[in-house]
Amino acid sequence: MWPLDPSRKEVLRFAVSCRVLTLMLQALFNVVIPDHHAEAFSPPRLAPSGSLDQLVEGLLGGLSRWDAEHFLFIAEHGYLYEHNFAFFPGFPLALLVGTELLRPLRGLLSQRSCLLVSVASLNSLFSVLATVALHDLSCVVLRCPRQAFYAALLFSLSPANVFLTAGYSEALFAFLTFSAMGQLERGRSWTSGLLFALATGVRANGLVSVGFLLHAQCRVFFSSLVVLNPLKQLFKLMASVCLSVLTLSLPFALFQYYAYTQFCLPGSAHSIPEPLVQLAVDKGYRIAEGNKPPWCSWNLPLIYNYIQDVYWNVGLLRYYELRQVPNFLLAAPVAILVAWATWTYVTTHPWLCLTLGLQRSKNNKTLEKPDPGFLSPRVFVYLVHAAVLLLFGSLCMHVQVLTRFLSSSTPIVYWFPAYLLQDREPLLRSLETEPWKPLVEDSPPGQKIPRNSIMELLYNWKICSPVTQYVLGYFLTYWLLGLLLHCNFLPWT
Repeated sequence: MWPLDPSRKEVLRFAVSCRVLTLMLQALFNVVIPDHHAEAFSPPRLAPSGSLDQLVEGLLGGLSRWDAEHFLFIAEHGYLYEHNFAFFPGFPLALLVGTELLRPLRGLLSQRSCLLVSVASLNSLFSVLATVALHDLSCVVLRCPRQAFYAALLFSLSPANVFLTAGYSEALFAFLTFSAMGQLERGRSWTSGLLFALATGVRANGLVSVGFLLHAQCRVFFSSLVVLNPLKQLFKLMASVCLSVLTLSLPFALFQYYAYTQFCLPGSAHSIPEPLVQLAVDKGYRIAEGNKPPWCSWNLPLIYNYIQDVYWNVGLLRYYELRQVPNFLLAAPVAILVAWATWTYVTTHPWLCLTLGLQRSKNNKTLEKPDPGFLSPRVFVYLVHAAVLLLFGSLCMHVQVLTRFLSSSTPIVYWFPAYLLQDREPLLRSLETEPWKPLVEDSPPGQKIPRNSIMELLYNWKICSPVTQYVLGYFLTYWLLGLLLHCNFLPWT
C-alpha cells in the first residue's frame, strides 16, 4: 500500500516490535495476576472447552475484558440483546472474517478460541497499519519528516495501547480514519469518503469526520470563486455536501434500521439458545421476542440514542458527580494535551482560526515554503476535529474512555507531542545532526535508516528535558498500566 522508504521501514519495525511485546506482556499479566470479579457483561460459554481452548484462554483471555466481551459475543451470536446495539458491526464482521480464515483449526479450537486468536491477529495487524497510515498522513500534512517520524513512533506507544490490542474496535477505526484523512489530503475524495463511511460502520464518532469532507469542499469553493461561475460552484458545493453527509451517515442509518426490524417489526426475531435466554431473564436484558421497547414509537426510532441514555446513562453533564473524580483524573492527561495543543495553535494563528482555515494567501510565494510541522495551516481542520471530540467527550460521555476515544480518532494526540519533543528537547537536536545508521548488509549501497529517536530518549531519560519526561512518562505509564489493569478486569476502561 505504501512504498517502504527508510523512515517508514523503521516505523514499521518499531510498530511490530511493540505489538509483539504487548501480546507477551498481556499474556504474562493474565497468567500471573488473578482476575478481579467485576460486574461486567459475561455470557455463558455454550460449547465445551478442551485443553487447547484453555491454553488460548490463558494466553489471550486478557484481550476479552470489559467491552471486548460484547464484540466477541456479537461476532459469535449476533445482536441478541438490546444493549448489544451500542457496538457497531464493523469490528464484529472483521472478527468473523478472521475466524473463517481459521476454519482449518475448528476441529481443535472452539469458536470462542478462534475469535480470541482472530482478535490478537487482526488488531495487531490493524494497529501496525494504523501506525504506517499515520506516518503517511503526517508526512503529507506536516511536511516535516522528523515530526512525522516522531508521531508514528509515539503512536506505537499510545496511551490507549491496550485498547488497540484487545477486542475493541479502536485499532480498526484508527486505521480507516487515518487512511481516509491521507487519501483526502491527496485529493482522492471518493476513496476518502468510502473509508470514512467504513469507519462510521465501526464507531459512531466516525460521523464527525464529515467535517473533513465539508472543509475540503469549502476550500475548493472559495479558491474557485474568482475564476469560475459562483452560482455554478455554489450548486456544486451543495451537492457535494449532501452527498458527503449521506455517504457517511449511511452505515449508521442502516444499522439503526436493522435494529428496528429486529425489535419493532413482528416475525423478525431470531431463535436464541436457552442459556442466553436465561441470562436475559437473570440480568434483565431485553430481547427481541418480548414487548416492543419504547423507542420503537419515537418519530425517529434510533436505538443508539436510547441505549446510551438508558443503559449507559450518557448525556450532558450526567457524569459530573463527586464519585467520578478518579475517572476525571484518569482522563486529565489527554484532555490537557489536546487543550494545550489547541491553545498553542490558536495563539499562533488567530486570524487563520477566525477565518476557519479558509483564508487565501496574499503572497503565492508563501505556498512554496515548507509547512512548519504542527503549526502548519493545514493542521487547522484536524485541531478543530480534536477540540470538538474533546468537548463532547468531556461533557457528554463517560469521561474515563476519553483516552482511547481521542487516541484512536485524532492525529493531534501524536502530532503535538512530536512537536514538543522537537521544539523543547535539546538532546533531539544533537541526535538529528548525527548521521543515520546503515541498513543491514543486504540493503542497497548507501541507503540509511533514521535513528529511533524515542528509544534514544528513553535510554537517556535522566538528561532529558522535563517536557520530554512528562510526555514519554505519560505514554509509557498508560501503556503499561493499561495492560496490567485492563487484562485482569480491573478498572481501566
